Amino acid sequence: MRQVPLTALVAALLRRPGLWGVAVRTLLATARKGWWRFRPFIPQPDPHYLDWRIVTAYGNKDSAVVVDDVVAYLEWCKRQRT
Repeated sequence: MRQVPLTALVAALLRRPGLWGVAVRTLLATARKGWWRFRPFIPQPDPHYLDWRIVTAYGNKDSAVVVDDVVAYLEWCKRQRT
Protein backbone atom coordinates (compact mmCIF):
# COMPACT_ATOMS: atom_id res chain seq x y z
CA MET A 1 0.00 0.00 0.00
CA ARG A 2 1.23 3.47 -0.84
CA GLN A 3 1.02 6.18 1.77
CA VAL A 4 -0.97 9.30 1.16
CA PRO A 5 1.47 12.23 0.84
CA LEU A 6 0.52 13.55 4.28
CA THR A 7 2.58 16.76 4.26
CA ALA A 8 1.22 17.80 0.87
CA LEU A 9 -2.32 16.89 1.91
CA VAL A 10 -2.12 18.93 5.11
CA ALA A 11 -0.72 21.89 3.14
CA ALA A 12 -3.58 21.62 0.64
CA LEU A 13 -6.16 21.46 3.45
CA LEU A 14 -4.65 24.43 5.29
CA ARG A 15 -5.53 26.52 2.23
CA ARG A 16 -9.14 25.27 2.37
CA PRO A 17 -10.57 25.94 5.85
CA GLY A 18 -14.04 25.03 4.57
CA LEU A 19 -12.86 21.41 4.33
CA TRP A 20 -11.30 21.13 7.80
CA GLY A 21 -14.45 19.80 9.45
CA VAL A 22 -15.14 17.40 6.59
CA ALA A 23 -11.56 16.12 6.75
CA VAL A 24 -11.78 15.47 10.50
CA ARG A 25 -15.19 13.78 10.20
CA THR A 26 -13.98 11.63 7.31
CA LEU A 27 -10.81 10.68 9.16
CA LEU A 28 -12.77 9.65 12.26
CA ALA A 29 -15.34 7.78 10.16
CA THR A 30 -12.66 5.79 8.35
CA ALA A 31 -10.36 5.18 11.33
CA ARG A 32 -9.99 1.60 12.42
CA LYS A 33 -12.04 0.61 15.41
CA GLY A 34 -10.28 1.17 18.72
CA TRP A 35 -7.62 3.40 17.14
CA TRP A 36 -6.91 4.97 20.53
CA ARG A 37 -5.46 1.65 21.77
CA PHE A 38 -2.72 1.43 19.14
CA ARG A 39 0.42 3.46 18.57
CA PRO A 40 0.52 6.13 17.32
CA PHE A 41 -2.54 7.17 19.29
CA ILE A 42 -4.11 9.14 16.45
CA PRO A 43 -6.94 8.10 14.16
CA GLN A 44 -5.72 6.66 10.88
CA PRO A 45 -7.79 5.12 8.10
CA ASP A 46 -8.09 1.37 8.30
CA PRO A 47 -5.41 -0.06 5.96
CA HIS A 48 -7.91 -2.38 4.24
CA TYR A 49 -10.31 0.50 3.59
CA LEU A 50 -7.48 2.66 2.29
CA ASP A 51 -6.33 -0.13 -0.04
CA TRP A 52 -9.89 -0.51 -1.33
CA ARG A 53 -10.26 3.25 -1.92
CA ILE A 54 -6.94 3.38 -3.80
CA VAL A 55 -7.84 0.36 -5.94
CA THR A 56 -11.25 1.79 -6.81
CA ALA A 57 -9.74 5.18 -7.64
CA TYR A 58 -6.58 4.13 -9.49
CA GLY A 59 -6.99 0.43 -10.32
CA ASN A 60 -3.95 -0.70 -8.31
CA LYS A 61 -3.30 -0.52 -4.57
CA ASP A 62 0.33 0.45 -5.24
CA SER A 63 -0.61 3.54 -7.24
CA ALA A 64 0.51 6.93 -6.02
CA VAL A 65 -2.25 8.93 -4.34
CA VAL A 66 -2.81 12.35 -5.87
CA VAL A 67 -3.50 15.08 -3.30
CA ASP A 68 -5.91 16.88 -5.63
CA ASP A 69 -7.98 13.69 -5.79
CA VAL A 70 -8.20 13.53 -2.00
CA VAL A 71 -9.26 17.20 -1.88
CA ALA A 72 -11.86 16.54 -4.61
CA TYR A 73 -13.17 13.58 -2.59
CA LEU A 74 -13.49 15.75 0.53
CA GLU A 75 -15.29 18.43 -1.48
CA TRP A 76 -17.68 15.74 -2.75
CA CYS A 77 -18.25 14.55 0.84
CA LYS A 78 -19.05 18.12 1.85
CA ARG A 79 -21.55 18.53 -0.99
CA GLN A 80 -23.27 15.30 0.01
CA ARG A 81 -23.92 16.64 3.51
CA THR A 82 -25.79 19.73 2.28
